[in-house]
Amino acid sequence: MDWFGSQKKTEATSFAPQRHSMVEKQLMRRGIQNEAVLEALGKVPRHLFVPAANRHEAYDDTPVPIGHGQTISQPYIVASMTEEARLGPSHRVLEIGTGCGYQTAVLAEIVGEVFTIEIITDLHRIATDQLRSLGYTNVTARVADGSLGWPEHAPFDAIIVTAAAPVEPSILAEQLKPGGCMIYPLDHERADYQELIRLQRTDKGYQRETLYSVRFVPMQGSIRNIPR
Repeated sequence: MDWFGSQKKTEATSFAPQRHSMVEKQLMRRGIQNEAVLEALGKVPRHLFVPAANRHEAYDDTPVPIGHGQTISQPYIVASMTEEARLGPSHRVLEIGTGCGYQTAVLAEIVGEVFTIEIITDLHRIATDQLRSLGYTNVTARVADGSLGWPEHAPFDAIIVTAAAPVEPSILAEQLKPGGCMIYPLDHERADYQELIRLQRTDKGYQRETLYSVRFVPMQGSIRNIPR
C-alpha cells in the first residue's frame, strides 16, 4: 500500500484550502469552539495520514479506510473527542489505538506528552514513521494490548480511546489522575448501538456522561474476554 509518497511539505501546503474549509464547515459550524482544537486540526496535514489512493477523501466529513479493517475517524469526531477531554499544554494523555497517527498528531499539538498504544504492528510502524517525519517529538508509542493501558507512565490527565469497548474499560479508568477524564466509545453489542462516554475521575469515584451515538471499529485485546 502506497501511503505517503514524496514531497510532503509541498503537499501539506497544497491541501491548505481543504483543511481550512474542513475546520470552518465541519467543525466550527457544528459547535466546536475550543481554539486549541481548531488550531490543531487546521494545522495537521490529515491527507498524509491516509493511504495515497484515498487522499482525495482526507478532508471529507466521513471516516476513511487505513487498512487492516481500521479507519481514521471523520474530522468532527476527532475534534469533538479532543474537545471533550478538556486538554491543556501541561497535560499527559494516553491514546488507545494509534491507528494511522492522525488523532495522535492532533493531541501532540495541544498537550505536553502523548503516550499511544497500537495493537497492529504494521499500523504502529507506519504511524510512528509519519509522526517522526512531521517532527513530533512529544509522542511515545508502542505495540501492545491497549485495553491494559500503560501503567508504567500512569497516571494520566486524560485517556482517549479510539475503538469501541464492549464494557467500561475499568483498567484504563484506574490510570487516570483525580480530576482526569476518559473519552471512549461503549459498544452495546446486543442492542447494536454505540455511545460516546465521558468518564470523569473524582475524589469520590467516577462520574459518567453519555455524549452522543457513534460508530467505531471494535477494540481488540484482553477486554474482549471480559464477561458481559
